[in-house]
Amino acid sequence: MLRLMSLFAALGLVTVLAVAAKSGGQAAQITIDNFAFSPATLEAPIGATVVWVNNDDIPHKVVADDHTTFSSKALDTGDRYAFTFTRAGVYSYFCSIHPKMVGKVVVK
Repeated sequence: MLRLMSLFAALGLVTVLAVAAKSGGQAAQITIDNFAFSPATLEAPIGATVVWVNNDDIPHKVVADDHTTFSSKALDTGDRYAFTFTRAGVYSYFCSIHPKMVGKVVVK
């Protein structure tokens, strides 16, 4: 079991590093745990890729408040969703399965 957990951790690091390379070295992570996004507000530079990682035992879905800018599939435990922010602005989002879960990405 420990080997399997180490493998998943290594794969996660490779994913984050690949995302960082794709976005010119700018990557950030938001975790989903205990029905909350952490951090609730994330500041990122233009061109950054944000990766949401579901650490909860149940699925969550990350959706921009405008329902069009970004939308993940349902993320099961350990699943990741990445989005690259190419414009400055404030991007509010929520979990469409659990709408009381909210977060914000501030791109400068």
